[in-house]
Amino acid sequence: MNDQSGLLDTAEAALSKIGGGRVLDVATGSGGFITFLLDNIKEFTEITAIDHNQRPMEAARKTYSADNIHFLRMDAARMDFSACQFDTVCIANSLHHMANLPGVLSEMMRVCKPGGHFIVSEMYRDGQSDTQLTHVLLHHWWAAVDKADGITHFETYTRQEVVGIIEKIGLHDLEYYDLKDLEADPKDQKIIHELDSIIDRYIQRAQELNGSAELCQRGEQLRQQVHDVGFHGATTLFAIGKK
Repeated sequence: MNDQSGLLDTAEAALSKIGGGRVLDVATGSGGFITFLLDNIKEFTEITAIDHNQRPMEAARKTYSADNIHFLRMDAARMDFSACQFDTVCIANSLHHMANLPGVLSEMMRVCKPGGHFIVSEMYRDGQSDTQLTHVLLHHWWAAVDKADGITHFETYTRQEVVGIIEKIGLHDLEYYDLKDLEADPKDQKIIHELDSIIDRYIQRAQELNGSAELCQRGEQLRQQVHDVGFHGATTLFAIGKK
């Protein structure tokens, strides 16, 4: 196991060598990770994306309308698939959303073919720049609002915690890559406007929940941080191994 591949120095390069075959994207949400796969994976036969929440998948279906990309509503901890059905299984930025994370990872291993690829991509909270910390703190506030609303959503893990989770899966030939982009303008007005809109929506939700005053105040403080400090996406740990 290497922190970085001796031959491939980026996650994109690693994916470019993979023939994905039948791909399973777990907790796909609005399908953001599918774009990363389409842009970088060498080839694939089909992508099946699952999520327990139907609403974001409706938008994803409109974005990804190809005949070989399918969306299914499904509990990731109790999948309806046969064993060894997929050549590649992946989960992105969703470990901290799982009420039964061991069950989800076990199911992913069950449906992955022997020798198939297992991909985990997960943002983490430590070692971030000031602008990236804005993202981390926003995400933790979103988690607090969701939790108050009865939705499973935990704060993000540290990098070492993510590594620990991955190491327990039982994969071999593991490679790790840290993905970050600090080149964009941290005070890009389009991004700040989008974040203002998201903050508005979460404050509106928070106003109906227990502890609303503290949650709303926290949201306004984070809005100020967005404007004063700026925003970059938190660094993501990308891991790829084989079953």
